[in-house]
Amino acid sequence: MKLMWFHLMPYTELPDDFKQKHPSVWVDIHSSLFDPKRAHLMYNDFMDELEYAADCGYDAICVNEHHSNGYGLMPSPNLIAASLARRTRDATICVMGNSLALYNPPTRVAEEFAMLDVISGGRLIAGFPVGTPMDDCFAYGTNPSQLRARYLEAHDLVMKAWQETDTFAFNGRYNQQRYVNIWPRPVQQPHPPVWIPGGGSIETWQWCAEKDYVYCYLSYFGHKVGKATMDGFWAEMDRLGKDRNPYRAGFAQTVAVAESRDQAMEMYRDAAEYFFGRCLHIDPRFAAPPGYSTEATIRFGLTSQVSAAAARSMARPTEIQDLVDAGYILIGTPKQVTEQIVELAENLNVGNLMLLLQFGNMNKDLTRFNTRMFAEKVMPTLKNFYAEWEHRWWPKPMQPAQRAIVPAFTPATRAAE
Repeated sequence: MKLMWFHLMPYTELPDDFKQKHPSVWVDIHSSLFDPKRAHLMYNDFMDELEYAADCGYDAICVNEHHSNGYGLMPSPNLIAASLARRTRDATICVMGNSLALYNPPTRVAEEFAMLDVISGGRLIAGFPVGTPMDDCFAYGTNPSQLRARYLEAHDLVMKAWQETDTFAFNGRYNQQRYVNIWPRPVQQPHPPVWIPGGGSIETWQWCAEKDYVYCYLSYFGHKVGKATMDGFWAEMDRLGKDRNPYRAGFAQTVAVAESRDQAMEMYRDAAEYFFGRCLHIDPRFAAPPGYSTEATIRFGLTSQVSAAAARSMARPTEIQDLVDAGYILIGTPKQVTEQIVELAENLNVGNLMLLLQFGNMNKDLTRFNTRMFAEKVMPTLKNFYAEWEHRWWPKPMQPAQRAIVPAFTPATRAAE
């Protein structure tokens, strides 16, 4: 099993009355709530936490892209990943990912991902999300009925730019370029492994099967709620004749570890209730614009988790005990958390687990505690889970002898800083 440390970079100082006085954490969240000087400290704490996770031995450190958003301060995950590529040595860098339809031209993605792959020595996982309606359609103004077509065309351009050795012209419906000839080019050939974050679209499942990409369900609501989506994914893989290799799939899960369950419930209460109460406060008018969901997905009866988060009429748990009971959070002692993750992996058949070990307004000390507890007392038991399967979608970095040495930022040096 691949255990990956995933940071959303939430703004940690939304006011107590945020839900009562503000309609949404996304799109029209008021600029007066953002303090750049406080965010300076947040960003540097977040990046320290990602580097700390790499030092603790997690298989990957993960970042993602959101816009006009108080729960994810990463409009450009590539900026964060560039720093991580320089400040880490062995951990895979998973950019989950670049919302392709928002880049004009999409060759920008091909170039920047190639830079990240080269700087890191071939450690990049390239994530290509279609993107949320809040990011794509409202914050960036993309017509929802054109979104998937723009996305697919952008994907084709990026993949050709990575693999075509000669300069070529690209004439698509949305992108026309007379000369495509990216420099630099990625270390990994024919290209870095591609993972697709999704919310449960039938077409995305089918496309992942056709292209042999990893499907990642970045769930807000944990493995119990996520089981229906993952069951649908595997049923579609069965129908298409694909094997049930668990490394075809990824899943995001919030996790909290402590010496006792009671201690964990107390230690992580504020952060959990902040995340599920304030960070997922989404106005329903932004959640499902006409044309965003395809007919096949609607007929299948799938509802996006964004829509679920925005459904104010639906009583969602926001208090710690209810969050734990619903499976939104895996919590307890190392032994209890290990047992819960094994249950998750077996029920969902997922080999890539993206762990939210920092969530909500969790401070740096508690984040490090959670990260270290999991790394030292949970991770060793899970490392060989699914060892019988080949992971064909993991980066193949340059050999250590071929790679640059960055002596200024060794783990020992960082610990002394």
